[in-house]
Amino acid sequence: MAERMTICYQKKPCYEILFTTGFSELGEELLSWEKYRGRKVCIVTDSHVEPLYAKEVKDTLLSVFSSCEIFVIPAGEENKTLGNVETLYAFLIEKHFDRGDVLVALGGGVIGDMTGFAAATYLRGVDYIQIPTTLLSQVDSSIGGKTGVDFDAYKNMVGAFYMPKLVYMNLDTLNTLDSRQFFNGFAEVMKHGLIRDSKFYEWLVANLYEICDRDPATLLAMVQQSCKIKRSVVEKDPTEQGERALLNFGHTIGHAIEKASGFSLLHGECVALGCVAAAYLSYRKERIPMEEYYEIRDMFVPFQLPISADNLDADRIVELTKSDKKMRAGQIRFVLLDKIGRAVLDDTVTEAEMREAIEELNFKEEG
Repeated sequence: MAERMTICYQKKPCYEILFTTGFSELGEELLSWEKYRGRKVCIVTDSHVEPLYAKEVKDTLLSVFSSCEIFVIPAGEENKTLGNVETLYAFLIEKHFDRGDVLVALGGGVIGDMTGFAAATYLRGVDYIQIPTTLLSQVDSSIGGKTGVDFDAYKNMVGAFYMPKLVYMNLDTLNTLDSRQFFNGFAEVMKHGLIRDSKFYEWLVANLYEICDRDPATLLAMVQQSCKIKRSVVEKDPTEQGERALLNFGHTIGHAIEKASGFSLLHGECVALGCVAAAYLSYRKERIPMEEYYEIRDMFVPFQLPISADNLDADRIVELTKSDKKMRAGQIRFVLLDKIGRAVLDDTVTEAEMREAIEELNFKEEG
């Protein structure tokens, strides 16, 4: 039986997150939605996820919808483009999808972001459902209604805030992730503890082995608490006018490293590096003690996330931060820590301080 969590925004409709195993409850949930009976639905997925889950999800959806199409894009961040969204528009037009029909995002964050953006803009808005299949998308990108695509390799530069009608989390899908992809998502889990909930951070440390072994009960508790933390932020600030910016902890430098690497590093790996850099800046600006900085840095290691990298070009990465969406009047708005569990916005970080933090990340030979 699915466990539920509701997200409600000021002057916005609510939607539910279902935490469950398998896909059978998806059809049962949608059968109660009278407006979808007899409508068309399109599953948007990628080349990795399609052979794993698309047929099972299609069969479930056909208990409600009159027809179900499947649209597949090549897997990978490099395919999160306006061009692929345009191809999806053409597909939907050819299949005569109208405003009463529905899109389903089946996959990780790339698919969720792209499908949400297509749903927000096709015919000025159609309903969509999130079915996140990676840890990263379950704890982060499927929650909060941010949609978008990359532009000229700049992360999510074109997008919209557009809420799904349902987020359906089948936690069984986490068992099909390889180790690198699984821990890629854990960076966002750790971030949630660092910015908002010190007890959750301590729980993550205490349950290290169970998390790494993917114990089902532990993963359910971890994903639910991570979503609760994100919900507590986005409900108050759905369009990132203030407090929601705290969720960008580690992302300013992290996104710049991601682009500088040509996306050879995964998003979560870059967020981990960005979190280390932000913790270092917090220490250098005397917000946290040195011991706390080193504790934060070293806690990424057991979860197979990087805390250093080879040959980071500090000047290039600083330059890339200037294209960050979080720029305000030419000044980067950084998220720093006052302590584990409490993040603050800081507009005083200089380019020299950023370079110092990036150099701190550069791998150094012992001796």
